[in-house]
Amino acid sequence: MTTRDAVTEYERLRSLIRDIPDYPKPGIVFKDITPLLADAAALTQTTEALAAPFRDLGVTHVVAIESRGFILGAPVAEHLHAGFIPVRKPGKLPSVTRRKSMSSNTGPTPSRSTPTPRTARRAC
Repeated sequence: MTTRDAVTEYERLRSLIRDIPDYPKPGIVFKDITPLLADAAALTQTTEALAAPFRDLGVTHVVAIESRGFILGAPVAEHLHAGFIPVRKPGKLPSVTRRKSMSSNTGPTPSRSTPTPRTARRAC
């Protein structure tokens, strides 16, 4: 694929993500990915592109935070022939979990929990 083709394809995928201004509150721009998810070819291309940088790193599990992370993380794990580990808010999973507080560029986030298999060696 040429650089020009890659840019055109990126623009096509980006066009499938709608901006919803002021949702859920003023000043926030919600990124609606449902049109991208509804397009089978676009969904496959997106998840393959997300998996590509990790393909040769020996990833055994993909870890993803609930909602969009679950939607995209599971097929990324499949492309990598890896397991999938869902990360949820505390108390949302019935099994034994590990708990970790995180922070991001927008500030601290609530702690999350996940059932982490003993076989997890390299996760992305």
